[in-house]
Amino acid sequence: MIVAGFGYRTGATVASLRGALMATGSAADARVLPLVDALAAPVDKCPLVAPFARALGVPLIAVAADRLAAADTATRSSASLAARGAGSVAEAAALVAAGAGGRLIVPRCISADRMATCAIAEGVYP
Repeated sequence: MIVAGFGYRTGATVASLRGALMATGSAADARVLPLVDALAAPVDKCPLVAPFARALGVPLIAVAADRLAAADTATRSSASLAARGAGSVAEAAALVAAGAGGRLIVPRCISADRMATCAIAEGVYP
């Protein structure tokens, strides 16, 4: 299972999410995008991510705040640490949603408008 995890700032748009996904390189090639099996985001961030997931035809996995904070992320953002207790919301969401044994395959990438981040993890959903 390949999961794209998202984090975003207030004011982000679906275009911001798409830009963050494109920045991972996973969506740059039309043959690769279908490999994204699900999107993931913190529970309170799902309202913006849900229409994007529907547009892509994939499920959205809502990740609880305590699970985000417990994830061991590859990168560290002081803003993410202050707001969520996670080094990277996008990486944490992707890793948690990928399940036990999930591994990060693309660390967080930032959209061109700097409003959203996306990371890609693979694993088996619990």
